Amino acid sequence: MKSEELRELTREELGQKVSEFKRKLFNLRFQRVGGELDNTAELAKTRRDVARAMTIIREKGREE
Repeated sequence: MKSEELRELTREELGQKVSEFKRKLFNLRFQRVGGELDNTAELAKTRRDVARAMTIIREKGREE
């Protein structure tokens, strides 16, 4: 997800997105261990999405 899209969300919505990304990351890790994960780049992409969303949450916290 692009940072511009994330910046349009509220802090509560961003918190929900972080939860979704973390759940997806958890499932991807299990798929990797089980040998079912075809696209390993998805792991890195999801980790970056979590970090991006958390950074924007911190930025919005500073603004308030």
